[in-house]
Amino acid sequence: MRLTVPFRPMTWRSVCAIAAPLLLAPAAIAPLHAQTAPADQHAALSPGAKSDNAKPDAAQPAATTAAPASSTDQRSAAAAALDKVKQAAKSAGDIFRRVPCLQPKGVANTTGSLPHVAAKLADGRPVVIIAFGSSSTQGYGSSAPEFTYPNRLAAQLRRHYPSADITVLNRGIGGEDAPEMMKRLQTEVIDVHPDLVIWQVGTNAVLRNLDPKETGKQVEDGVARIQAAGADVVLVDPQYSPRVTERPESARGMVKLLSRIAALRHVGIFPRFEVMRDWHEQQAIPINDFVISDGLHMNDWGYACFAQLLGDDIIHSVGQIKLGVNVPSDVRAYRPM
Repeated sequence: MRLTVPFRPMTWRSVCAIAAPLLLAPAAIAPLHAQTAPADQHAALSPGAKSDNAKPDAAQPAATTAAPASSTDQRSAAAAALDKVKQAAKSAGDIFRRVPCLQPKGVANTTGSLPHVAAKLADGRPVVIIAFGSSSTQGYGSSAPEFTYPNRLAAQLRRHYPSADITVLNRGIGGEDAPEMMKRLQTEVIDVHPDLVIWQVGTNAVLRNLDPKETGKQVEDGVARIQAAGADVVLVDPQYSPRVTERPESARGMVKLLSRIAALRHVGIFPRFEVMRDWHEQQAIPINDFVISDGLHMNDWGYACFAQLLGDDIIHSVGQIKLGVNVPSDVRAYRPM
C-alpha cells in the first residue's frame, strides 16, 4: 500500500510566501477573531520569517518626476495581483486535499463534554476560547502567524459555526511551564472570562527536569481555578518529538500525570503525544515531515493536523449536548485539511 506523507516544508513555504497576503487581509471582517503574537514577535521566533519592519517603506512619496498612475492602471494592477494570490491560495488548498490528516486508530476522543461552549453556541452568544501554553501554542516553527494551531483551530470553528461570534486568543509564551503560567493565569486567562481554555503544558517540565509532583499540584490547582471561573478545560500533553522522547521515562510520566489530573477534575485531555506517535509509528510519516530541525517543534503540517483533530473533537463534544442532539460517531471522520 502506498502511504501519503506530508509535503516537504520548503514546498509549503514557497506557496505560503505568495498566499499569505490573501489569508491575512479580508478574514478580519469575519465573525471569528483569531489573535496571536504580533507579527514581529513571531518573526523573531520562526526560522526564515520576516518582520514587516524589514520591508521597504512603501509609504515614501514618489519622485516628483514620476508620472502618476491612472486609476484604471491601478485597478488593473490590483486585480492582477489579487488573481495571482487567489491562484496561489488554490494551490495551497490542493496540497491539503492531497495530504490527508487522518484520525489515529485506537486513540480515543477524550475531550469530554464542553457544556459552557455548547450553551453559548445554542443561545447565539459570543464564545471566547483561550489557547494557553508555551512555544507550541505561541507557534514556534510555523512559517507565519496564520499557520499556528490556534489560528488553524479558529478557521475550522468558523467554517463549522459560520453564524457564531467566536474569539480565539493565543496566550502562548515560549519556554514556560506550569510555574510561569500560574503567575499569569489570573490576568491572562481567568480575568478574560473564557468559555473554554485549552491548556498545553508539561513539555518544558520534561526538558527542564521539573519536579513532576510540584508540576501536578500546580496544574491541578490551575484547572480548579479555571473551572471555578466557569470555563470548560481541555489539557494538551507533550508532543512526540526527538527532544521529548530522548527522555522516555519523564515523557511517559508527564503524559500519565496530565491524564490523571484530567480524570480527577473531570476535564478533557487531547492526547497529543499518542496522536503524533501514531503519525510516525502507524502511518509511517517521517519525524522530519511534521517536526522542524530543532527536534522539538511542529512545522506547518504538524500544527495544521493537530488543530484539525482537536477541532473535530471539540465539534463532536459540543454536538453531543448542544440542543440535546447526539452527534453520530462518524462525524469524526477526519477530513483532508
